[in-house]
Amino acid sequence: MNSFQQQIDTKLKSLINTANQHFERTFSTPQLQFNLRGKAAGQALLQLNIIKLNMVLAQENPTAFIDEVLAHELAHLITFQVFGRVRPHGKEWQYTMERVFNIPAKRTHSMDVKSVQGKTFEYHCGCNYYPLSIRRHNKVVRNHSAYTCKLCGNKLLFTGKQLS
Repeated sequence: MNSFQQQIDTKLKSLINTANQHFERTFSTPQLQFNLRGKAAGQALLQLNIIKLNMVLAQENPTAFIDEVLAHELAHLITFQVFGRVRPHGKEWQYTMERVFNIPAKRTHSMDVKSVQGKTFEYHCGCNYYPLSIRRHNKVVRNHSAYTCKLCGNKLLFTGKQLS
């Protein structure tokens, strides 16, 4: 195990200890997997007690991962075990983040994702230009989805330009 994974392991044990004391029960240590891809930093598999982490983003942002992402995903698991199936970032999850872990309850990370983003395609509406991921672009091409601008309400149309 490298030093970064040791830091993650140490932080995870500390967070679980905090949750154990707060809820006066014992939570089992989740399995960590470092195989998440794409722009997501982490993912909690509730019923399996697994946390999946994006190793590329973890290596590029070690402090944010140890201080925020790990707690964010563990809070999902703890919340599920204490409250059952609730809204993913609802009041119970926010309670776990803020009152138990003493960490601001942010739904998304603000890390630079250029290194993991993949291809994007330019779309436009009546008022703006938008980059769509290859997954969304392919849905449009196959006529499985259409996207609209939240500002003007017009349908997003492909400009023919690949951005990355």
